[in-house]
Amino acid sequence: MSGFSLSSEPFTLERDCSAVMVPQGESVTLPAGQVGYITQALGGSFTVYVEGNLFRIAGNDADALGKEPPPPLELADDASDADVEKLIWQQLRTVFDPEIPINVVELGLVYDVSLESTAPDQRKVYVKMTLTAPGCGMGDVLIDDARTKLELIPTIIEADVDLVFDPPWNHSMMSEAAKLETGML
Repeated sequence: MSGFSLSSEPFTLERDCSAVMVPQGESVTLPAGQVGYITQALGGSFTVYVEGNLFRIAGNDADALGKEPPPPLELADDASDADVEKLIWQQLRTVFDPEIPINVVELGLVYDVSLESTAPDQRKVYVKMTLTAPGCGMGDVLIDDARTKLELIPTIIEADVDLVFDPPWNHSMMSEAAKLETGML
């Protein structure tokens, strides 16, 4: 897979930018002036194709690509745990594997979400999720992306995202939409 297609958007980096190699998961810095193509822009992050390699660029570095960063999350002052849990699931739907244009919820990678109130207007969230393959080099990146996005939710003071492999993931855990998107239906 080259990562580049006719629908890929060209870019020139406006500044040095942190990136993660896909699928190795190695952190690198792409230099200002680097040219490439945006191949996927989902969930606030970007997959880019540069000199034969794929890289993931986080949403907080969108400006380096000439893009807008994701807007801050909002939550009503009187939000209930149910409101927060709804926002948790919305945030988890913004976590994408850089190689697969389907979010981790639709892929069936999120096994459990629980919420704990620790003080007035302070909550902790606990998530159990898995990977499509245990040896996936992007595992730490996906876990960190989920944790970071959950901790952006107002009142969430800590997000604990555990990587589990029991039960082992298989394609039957995917939503119907994800199966259709990947041709597994």
